[in-house]
Amino acid sequence: MAFDFKKEFREFYLPPQKPQLLFVPPMQYASVAGEGDPNAPSGAFQRAVGLLFTLAYTVKMSKMGDHRMTGYFDFVVPPLEGLWQQKGGGPVDLNRKQDFGWTALIRLPDFVTEEEFAWARQEAARKKGIETKDARLKTLSEGMCVQMLHRGPYDQEPASIRQMEQFAAQAGYVLDLSDQRRHHEIYLSDARKTAPDKMRTVIRLPVRKEAP
Repeated sequence: MAFDFKKEFREFYLPPQKPQLLFVPPMQYASVAGEGDPNAPSGAFQRAVGLLFTLAYTVKMSKMGDHRMTGYFDFVVPPLEGLWQQKGGGPVDLNRKQDFGWTALIRLPDFVTEEEFAWARQEAARKKGIETKDARLKTLSEGMCVQMLHRGPYDQEPASIRQMEQFAAQAGYVLDLSDQRRHHEIYLSDARKTAPDKMRTVIRLPVRKEAP
């Protein structure tokens, strides 16, 4: 049976619909960074998403070809994730989507080394005829965070974020957003196929202890 990150690490992918504090260890991702409105048709974010899924499936399906990766195990391709920020830092403003700086992510198993990732990029470019130079293998170390499951449209996320900020404050933490520690989302629903009120998104925000 294929390894499923969501099932094996439920605390990171399937949180309750209420805020919780947790420590997030380093995780490895295929990543593409860019700027601009993620909803722009055929825009940079949409191209990045297509590239990431192509690379993830290239790694997964390497078992069907001649290329062998040391330590390979079959896995379910994890959900799309995104890191978000805007100039000036602080909480993201969903009314300024054109000002987003973003990094699109898909988690990869640890057996994917820089050499194997380079192979996957070359293989994807050869088979699909796509440009893969913007893709990077990235290790993300988030540390202490507050997170919760948000149900509903993306534009209603501010209500969930307020809950998270209040919960963190009651526990003695404050949000710690910066260029290095960003607003993080995990997309459990396919926006193309899911009604807005049925959407499920994990929201994760970095925190630090409030100064006494």
